[in-house]
Amino acid sequence: MAPTTDHSPRSTVVALVGSESDALLDGLHGLPALLAMSLRGSEPAETARALAGATTPYVVHDADPLEHVAAAWVELYGEQATLGTLEVEVDTVLAQFQTGEAVMPDYYIVLGPDAIDGTWRHWWLGALAHHAPSRVLPVEASAAALRARLRRLPASRPWPEPAEWLPRVHFDIPDRVGLRDEPGAA
Repeated sequence: MAPTTDHSPRSTVVALVGSESDALLDGLHGLPALLAMSLRGSEPAETARALAGATTPYVVHDADPLEHVAAAWVELYGEQATLGTLEVEVDTVLAQFQTGEAVMPDYYIVLGPDAIDGTWRHWWLGALAHHAPSRVLPVEASAAALRARLRRLPASRPWPEPAEWLPRVHFDIPDRVGLRDEPGAA
C-alpha cells in the first residue's frame, strides 16, 4: 500500500550501522554523487523528509528506521523483553512506513561485523539479512572498504514489503537464519 504522504527518496539510500559509523560517515563528505548525512537520533519523519529532499544519486546516513524493532528483537532473545514489546515496535514502524513517516533504506552496510556483539550480529546478518541477503552488506570498518563497497552495490531484488515479513520477525531465531544460509556466504 502506498504511503499517504510522499517522502519517497529519489536517491539510492544506504544506512550505515556499526560502532565506526560516525567517523566513516564523516569521511564520505565531499564525494561526488553522494550525500552523507548524520541523522541518528532524528525522528523518523524528519529523516524521511531529509531523504526526500536529497538530489544526489546516493544518500548515506546513520539513522535506522528499524532500530527499535532490532532492540526489541535482541532483548527478546536475551530474555530482557517480551514478545509483546517486539510486536508493539513492529506495529509502530509499520504504521510509520504506511504513512511515509519512515523510509526503509535500499541497503544496510554493517560496519565491522566481527566486532558486533553476538545477538546484535544475528539481527543484522541473520534476521534482517534473511529477508534480502543482497541488501545487507557486511564491510570491514575502514574508509577504503566502505568506499569500495559503495562503488559496487549489488543489483538485486528490492526489499519485500516490511508488512510481509516484520510481523513474523520473531520466528527469525538467532543463528538459524541469515547470510550463512545463502550460497557462497561465509
